[in-house]
Amino acid sequence: MEYTKIQWHPGFVAAVGMELREDREILELESEHNLNRKPLEIDLLVIKKQPHAELHNEIGKLFRGHNIMEYKSPGDTFNINTFYKVTGYACLYKAYEGAGEIINADDVTISIVRETKPEKLFKYFKDNGLEVAMPYKGIYYVCGLLPFPTQVIATSELEQEGHIWLKALTDKMEKQDMEKLIEESSNVSGEYDRELVESILEVTLNANSNLIEELRGDVKMGEMILKVVQPLILEREKRAKTEGIEEGKILGAVEILKNFNNNEEIKTIIMEKYHLTENDAEKYLQ
Repeated sequence: MEYTKIQWHPGFVAAVGMELREDREILELESEHNLNRKPLEIDLLVIKKQPHAELHNEIGKLFRGHNIMEYKSPGDTFNINTFYKVTGYACLYKAYEGAGEIINADDVTISIVRETKPEKLFKYFKDNGLEVAMPYKGIYYVCGLLPFPTQVIATSELEQEGHIWLKALTDKMEKQDMEKLIEESSNVSGEYDRELVESILEVTLNANSNLIEELRGDVKMGEMILKVVQPLILEREKRAKTEGIEEGKILGAVEILKNFNNNEEIKTIIMEKYHLTENDAEKYLQ
C-alpha cells in the first residue's frame, strides 16, 4: 500500500467533525493551526466555546477549553519522539496564544490518534513511571506527571457504534464495515455534514479499492453506492462550474467513477453527460 498517495489528514479532520457533530454549536475546529510559522503546525485544534460543557462523544470526554489533536496515518511512525513533539506543540500553543489571551495549562489537552495501539510507547511509559488507563474501548489516558491531560486513540479498537467515521480511516476495512459506512453515509443530511462525509469516503474508497469489486456485485449495495456517490459527483460538478472549469467537472466525475466502473463504462457515461467525442473522452481516462 502506497500510503503517500492517500491524503489521510482531510479525512481525519472530517471524521472528527462527524464524531463531534452533536456538540458542534459549542466547538470550533481549526485544521492545520499555525503555531508560529511552518513547519510548526497542529493537525487539528478543537476549541470548546463553553469550556465546562461535557461532550457526548467519548473522544471528547477528556477535552477542556483548548484541545490539540495529532493524527498519525497508517504507516507513520509513533514513538516517544512523536509524543515529545506533540507535547512541545501544546507548550508552544499555550505560550504563543497567551499573548492575546490567558490560557491556563490545565485548560489544554492533547489527543494523538492512530489506527493501532502503540505497544512500545506504552511500555516506555510504564518503565518511566507513567500509567495508561482505558476508560473507553480504544481510548487510552496517559496518567502521571505530564504538562497536559493526554489521550491516545487507537481507531481500530473503537466501538463501531458511535465511531464509524474515525474507524473508516484504514486500508484494512472489512466488507461488512464498508457496507455499514456506505449505509450510514447515505442517511446523512445537511450540506456541511455531506461535505465531511465526502472527504471521509474519498479517503476510505481510495485506501480500500479492493472492496469495490465485491460491493459492485451486490444489488442492494450497488443502489446504495449510487445514492451516496452520485451526489458527490454532482457536488464536484457544482464546484467546478462555479470556478468555470469544465475540465475539472469531468476529471472530478472520472475520479469517483473509477472506483465503480471500468474505463469503457466511464467513457460511455462521460460521452453522454458531457457531449464528448470518443477521442476526447479517452483523453480523460489516460
